[in-house]
Amino acid sequence: VQLVESGGGLVQPGGSLRLSCAASGFTFRRYDMRWYRQAPEKERELVASISPGGTITNYAGSVKGRFTISRDNAKNTVSLQMNSLKPEDTAVYYCFANNYWGQGTQVTVSS
Repeated sequence: VQLVESGGGLVQPGGSLRLSCAASGFTFRRYDMRWYRQAPEKERELVASISPGGTITNYAGSVKGRFTISRDNAKNTVSLQMNSLKPEDTAVYYCFANNYWGQGTQVTVSS
């Protein structure tokens, strides 16, 4: 199983980023996909999840209305569109599925 995140970077407050996770080694379309994040000296937290068919999504309260999770089962990818970013969104973002983690991608929101 491999989960490879991309799309992180440095962005100013109010800006946007789109994270992507490319999955391989398992039947992608059968699994929930999740994005977690971990800020320095904080516990890893669930940010968003999406059902196998993409019809059910859930978000942490802190990102609801700003972040959107989506998936493409034909391409085995899951994305996280992040808008109106805040400094408190700064963290390493991880893709998770089937009890496997990606390596993470750093998102830094700073002026």
